Amino acid sequence: MEQTVTPISEVGEFGLIERMKDALGESQDEDLLAGPGDDAAVYRAGKGRAHVATTDALIDGVHFSPDMMPLTYLGSKAVSINVSDVAAMNAVPRYALVTLGLPDNAYVETVEELYAGVRQAAEAYGLTVVGGDTTAAHRLTISVTIIGEAEERDVVYRGGAEPGDRLCVTGDLGGAYAGLKVLMEQREALEQKGSDYAPDLDPHRYVIQRQLAPTARLKTVQDWAERGVRPNALIDISDGLASEVHHICEQSDCGALVYEEMLPFNEETRQVAERNDDEPEHYAFYGGEDYELLFALPEAELDRLEAGGLTVIGECREAGDGVRRTTPSGEQRKLEAKGFEHFGA
Repeated sequence: MEQTVTPISEVGEFGLIERMKDALGESQDEDLLAGPGDDAAVYRAGKGRAHVATTDALIDGVHFSPDMMPLTYLGSKAVSINVSDVAAMNAVPRYALVTLGLPDNAYVETVEELYAGVRQAAEAYGLTVVGGDTTAAHRLTISVTIIGEAEERDVVYRGGAEPGDRLCVTGDLGGAYAGLKVLMEQREALEQKGSDYAPDLDPHRYVIQRQLAPTARLKTVQDWAERGVRPNALIDISDGLASEVHHICEQSDCGALVYEEMLPFNEETRQVAERNDDEPEHYAFYGGEDYELLFALPEAELDRLEAGGLTVIGECREAGDGVRRTTPSGEQRKLEAKGFEHFGA
């Protein structure tokens, strides 16, 4: 009898995660507070404390291209994107493990450059690298695991948003995708014009930095703690705003309305979009890798946050309202749950 197999592209990343969860079965560990399905796993660590654990990998040819990503930046980014997951649980990072997959053409200096970036990020976020693993691989791969901590009562999950809450974001959106567009344009020009071509990256330094060296919003979480603010729901924007809004709504059993005209953009992002005949809103909704925080907060709590530290981009609604967006003209449209797809067809 022929065995039936299912291509991963048919179920996608999140469908695959559901299959993996089914294969594992339900955990009976009473100390496990959150398993697969949030930005990080959460488990009790005694005396009202909780640990959060997250891991992420960056692979040559999938997440980065060596000719566009300096190795020091790669090491820093690998740490930052995991710290962003810890911040998205309203926690702070403590310890990190780093695993390297090294191809035959890697050198000692390759590892030294990577680890210079790892060290820079670790020092910036106040965490300690305590070990890891090194192995041969067909492609350069760096995987980071971070353990963070928080008071159990302070941990914030994707679920918890309520109708009437305001949807807010930190920083600006779409910059990382704009930076990627610039880098790809410059690489194509270099291939066409040869080694004599000198790319002019000065007009796009901000968006390139957003792509190559994102900053996790850990200081925002620390500021919330000082002000006694705890969002009802929280997630980081790694796969695009549209995808993350859907995650919050699914976990919170609510709907949402996002106001397009309120999305925050840096001027460089707008310039790149305009030059490519794109809408900057598309970069924000579907570009990904901004690593800003998206959170739901009761309107009465907004005054407790620092002015300029957030932008209100929408509101949570009843589940039956679905997830929608308003155009500047006032028209409401369905907000598609699209974003970066790891296992596209």
